[in-house]
Amino acid sequence: MNIRVRHPFLDTPGPLAFAHRGGAMDGLENTAAAFRRAVDCGYRYLETDVHATADGRLVAFHDASLDRVTDTGGRIARLPWSVVRHARVAGGEPIPLLEELLEEFPEARWNVDVKAESALAPLIALLRRTGAWDRVCVGSFSEGRVARAQRLAGPRLATSLGTRGVLGLRLRAYGAPATPRRSAVCAQVPEVASGVRVVDRGFVRAAHALGLQVHVWTVNDPERMTALLDLGVDGIVTDEIGTLAEVLKARGAWS
Repeated sequence: MNIRVRHPFLDTPGPLAFAHRGGAMDGLENTAAAFRRAVDCGYRYLETDVHATADGRLVAFHDASLDRVTDTGGRIARLPWSVVRHARVAGGEPIPLLEELLEEFPEARWNVDVKAESALAPLIALLRRTGAWDRVCVGSFSEGRVARAQRLAGPRLATSLGTRGVLGLRLRAYGAPATPRRSAVCAQVPEVASGVRVVDRGFVRAAHALGLQVHVWTVNDPERMTALLDLGVDGIVTDEIGTLAEVLKARGAWS
């Protein structure tokens, strides 16, 4: 089913291929090196996360603390950029600022998961300063955070549904009169959550009826990728960037 593109962020023929944290299978997640590799593979859509340092610098990083993937410890929100900038991912790669990534990859589209409330205002300020509205879609597990982002930025900002909006869409697929937030342009969801199937043909049909694309995360198995594409999903988020590229090539859908 073809649906009207509601925002320039989605103006690429699908299905869309998203490199999750740049392709996170080898430990280089959310580094410029990972994103360079994905772009070199042909990816135009990149997924990342953002936190704000104690002095308001917006970093591309998944966790609230540096402990899991870097050689440094501490919570990002309590550390200044002068400390965070010296941390190294997988022993060698620096943590990038989101602004640096937008500048280095001017043709890329960025799906940005806002991991903390403190990152919201710096993100909107960055988009205003750089004019990157058409290149960024904002998502969060927090429905309120996404709604606040939309209020701050207006319709020029693409957003995905939060948890409550996805639930409303799932209920609508079952026939309930639920209406998710209409300012969103996509539903970005797991295939299954807490043992309950989220994505099926009814869910995709309900989303498309509202003009919403469906992007599924994080899918690393080629058989699941194929099954989801057969259901009509509009995008897949993966760590296995080579695998997804091959699946799409086999379907004649890799551009």
